[in-house]
Amino acid sequence: MLTVDFSLLPISGGERVLDVGCGPGRHSWYVCKLDHCSVYAMDYDLESLQRAKYMLNLMDNENVAKGEWAVLQGNAMRLPFRDGTFDKIICAEVLEHVLDDEQGVRELFRVLKDGGELAVSVPAYLPETIYWKLSEAYHTNPGGHIRIYRQRKLIDLLRHNNLTVYAVRHKHAFHSPYWLLRCLFGVRNEKALIPSLYHKFLAWEIDSRSRFFRRLEGLLDHLFAKSVVVYLRKEPKQQVPG
Repeated sequence: MLTVDFSLLPISGGERVLDVGCGPGRHSWYVCKLDHCSVYAMDYDLESLQRAKYMLNLMDNENVAKGEWAVLQGNAMRLPFRDGTFDKIICAEVLEHVLDDEQGVRELFRVLKDGGELAVSVPAYLPETIYWKLSEAYHTNPGGHIRIYRQRKLIDLLRHNNLTVYAVRHKHAFHSPYWLLRCLFGVRNEKALIPSLYHKFLAWEIDSRSRFFRRLEGLLDHLFAKSVVVYLRKEPKQQVPG
């Protein structure tokens, strides 16, 4: 399940891509299938990195991976890369976890090349607000969400760092009811019957790739999306005439 739309964040052969807060690596897996690309999958959580590395190794062994990859532990507020290292950056569902989101965005801007593009996603305001009100456990788990973004607030944060927005999309409406059910039946109770049944539907829907459900979710994304995704470009510095 991809949050980033790669038709809006197109990746060309030979480009270097950073997947910040990669988790188990879902976006890195996709990028690694592209010819001659290099993807750096970075996360603070070692367990997530181990899962990402396992899958990327499996892709290598099955000759699915066409690009190069690296997995590393790192902090989004202090990225271990030089200025202007990456052509594209993916930052999916990360900023809501970061203690200093302004510093995190400055770091993304710093390591992105001039003319490079960036996709940032966070939980959408409406469902996230409902979850917080329904369940204290939802937002007090260690490493959990520490803030809620209105879409305008997120865009202002990104634009303040000299990034130009060129697209905004809403995603994963089918997943909003799942987390609603988790909040109602206990976030820590992963085996609760009704959320478990709905989770099975989500897994089936992803595997089936049904056009009908894909179109239905696309319509619902305008009403109750789980995530908002902002696509941005770092404009090249203008040359001052001599």
